[in-house]
Amino acid sequence: MTQSAFAREERLRFVDFQFTTSPNGRCRAEVTLGFGADARWMGSAEGLASDAGEMRCSAEATLHAIEASAGGAISFELLGVKAVRAFDTIVLIVSVVSRESGQTHRLVGSFLADQEHTRGAALAILNATNRVMGNIFAREPS
Repeated sequence: MTQSAFAREERLRFVDFQFTTSPNGRCRAEVTLGFGADARWMGSAEGLASDAGEMRCSAEATLHAIEASAGGAISFELLGVKAVRAFDTIVLIVSVVSRESGQTHRLVGSFLADQEHTRGAALAILNATNRVMGNIFAREPS
């Protein structure tokens, strides 16, 4: 990636989100992330179709897409995702551990999501990880 391309696009972007539930009590999330004009990565996850399970499924799918974008340079573990009522709205909060080059960091992200909790959980993950991922993309050779 050229320096000028990096200057225009320094973060992973949320491109697409698909979420389905099935009659057997399961759910599936598919998240597509982009960087620049052409780079796209998809992540998917399955889980239980409950409020907490659906948010966790969306968050995990997003982490899988982020890990794919890093090409093995970093890994993530979802510690938790929670919806809390604050200031007359729902705030989704995620807690993530990142592991890179033997170092472990705890990351937290949030997103205001009154109605779309599944999509909001995916966006909270991006908010938690974008600074770390921006550093990884900045180190890529031009």
